[in-house]
Amino acid sequence: MDETLSLGRIAGVRVGLHWSVLVIVALITTALAHGRFPAAHPGHSPVAYWGLAVLTAVVFLGSLLAHELAHAVVARRNGVEVDGITLWMLGGAARLRGEAPSPAAELRIAGVGPLTSLLAGGVLAGAAVGLAALHASGLVVEAVAWLAAINVLLAVFNALPAAPLDGGRLLRAYLWHRTGDRLRATRGATAAGRALGWFMVLTGFADVLFGGNLSGLWAALIGWFLIAAATAESRQAQIRGVLEGVPVRRVMTPAPVTVPATTTLRDFLAEGPFGPYRHSAFPVLAADGSVTGLLTVRRAQAAPQQAREHTTVREVMHPLGDVVTATPDEPVLDLLPRLQDSPVRRALVLDQGRLVGILTVADITRALAWPSASEGPRRRPPELSKEQR
Repeated sequence: MDETLSLGRIAGVRVGLHWSVLVIVALITTALAHGRFPAAHPGHSPVAYWGLAVLTAVVFLGSLLAHELAHAVVARRNGVEVDGITLWMLGGAARLRGEAPSPAAELRIAGVGPLTSLLAGGVLAGAAVGLAALHASGLVVEAVAWLAAINVLLAVFNALPAAPLDGGRLLRAYLWHRTGDRLRATRGATAAGRALGWFMVLTGFADVLFGGNLSGLWAALIGWFLIAAATAESRQAQIRGVLEGVPVRRVMTPAPVTVPATTTLRDFLAEGPFGPYRHSAFPVLAADGSVTGLLTVRRAQAAPQQAREHTTVREVMHPLGDVVTATPDEPVLDLLPRLQDSPVRRALVLDQGRLVGILTVADITRALAWPSASEGPRRRPPELSKEQR
């Protein structure tokens, strides 16, 4: 989930908002200003209802952020890098780079989220009681009480033992500890996540069809999200299971076809696709044989036809500083996130500055598709998502 608006950094963690946050803010604001607040405390002006509803929705987003920040901080303390946090329509997501190193670390990272929400709910419940004792406005007490209840509900829902919820992480930590097999533990947790998701989808639509309750659509939407997220997590776990411990040198294409930096685009394009240039991207070499960049066919084609005779490869290539590089002994799993973020989806493999290979997502896909010599026929391997391609 990519962010639309950056909020900067909190506790060293990059925080952003996705545009869909506006949907949840609008839904909460409308539900409170049009329904709960007037029903519980009639007689106030529309401005009071709507103003307090907006403030309540913003505080709710703050509680979601606190939940995800807790995950991020504990993850860092347990040696897991954090790319950032994005708040979106169905809550928040802390983007962790890599896996927890042990079941105990998984337990700590997953468990701190529901505990944070539960603590927030308790503090807000105490605040509501205190405000009521001080004879504060009943409308304000209602808003604080709603925030307390929603945080407790958030804690309970996230504690359900189904991936990708925090409870699913706790279940995976337990299964991992019991079996010693992280992949098997992930399969169990994601299977539970899909089961919960389908239950929510079916009951949500049943509520709409047979009970006439449109709020069932919200439950069905969350259920569908759980199914999709659990399936994606299972696929990623299978990819990690295949590539665990595999170095780049075993997956890369060695001795790739290169192109001299002084070659004109006209000469380059004239040699493909039936000549030596049969691929879609080529490392570019300087006169001394050192790699200086990467040329893609798309970049070459983008140059005006009349200028190709005088334009050299050096002028249109991706400079080496903008290209992902790796070493032959680097684990493929460590390289994969950088490869996915690269606009050219390729990495140049360098050994002490010397070009020895090129790695693409297609190379990784072939590695995933190749059957192991120690096993019989197996199911079709997990496919990379469109973002990974």
